[in-house]
Amino acid sequence: MTIATAFWRALSVIFVIVLLSPLALVVIFAFSEKALSSFPITALSLRWWQAMIDFPTFWPAFTNSLIIGGAVGLLATVIGTLAALGLAAMPPRRAQAITALLALPLMLPPLFLGIVLLVWYLFLGIQLGLVTVVLSHLLFALPFVVIVVFARLASFDMRIIEAARDLGASPARAFFTVTLPVIQPVVVGAGLMAVALSIDDFILTSFTIGGGNTLPILVMSTLRTSVTPMTNAIGTLLIILSTASTLGALVLTRYRG
Repeated sequence: MTIATAFWRALSVIFVIVLLSPLALVVIFAFSEKALSSFPITALSLRWWQAMIDFPTFWPAFTNSLIIGGAVGLLATVIGTLAALGLAAMPPRRAQAITALLALPLMLPPLFLGIVLLVWYLFLGIQLGLVTVVLSHLLFALPFVVIVVFARLASFDMRIIEAARDLGASPARAFFTVTLPVIQPVVVGAGLMAVALSIDDFILTSFTIGGGNTLPILVMSTLRTSVTPMTNAIGTLLIILSTASTLGALVLTRYRG
């Protein structure tokens, strides 16, 4: 091993430690018995998880997060898969141009998108709530699904579909019996990725939810009043949900896209 290789490996390890240490502290303090998030930790306890469960606004926020995440994952999967199929049937240059256009919301600051969406909903007279949050999350979750599924379809042998059509299968039957079984892991993985993005979002949700709560908004509201290990417990739950969805997406998509 050369000195340059050892240096870059050590630098990479330092970066990983710096990035992951705050998350590790959140998880550790969530199981601390002390009322303050500080060292030393005298004993481990689940008292703050019980306090989280007994917190009046926890279950409404948790339910809203699951509803929004599930709806975004389902809609993004269906719409994104259909859009990817349409792009796969187009000439490569046109498909690449449309894909770049779909990815435009990902390049804009979330704060800017939140303000624009809020003004747009108010202009249309749409009442803020879970529906507006789902529509807002689709703006950044849908491009991920389209890009991942389209990347899988780019290496898909279309001659299989043509053979199924020649044997008398309708377009719908060819899709459900030939195309979908092949790309199903990628489709499900892309949907889980959309769920993880939706559950973690705070900025767009805070602008478009109105008077409701989700888990990220609940974390922010508890931080404004007092910092207790209960907040760490909520944050740990968010880490578990998003990490599980992300790891499931990576495994199912086999790290493609």
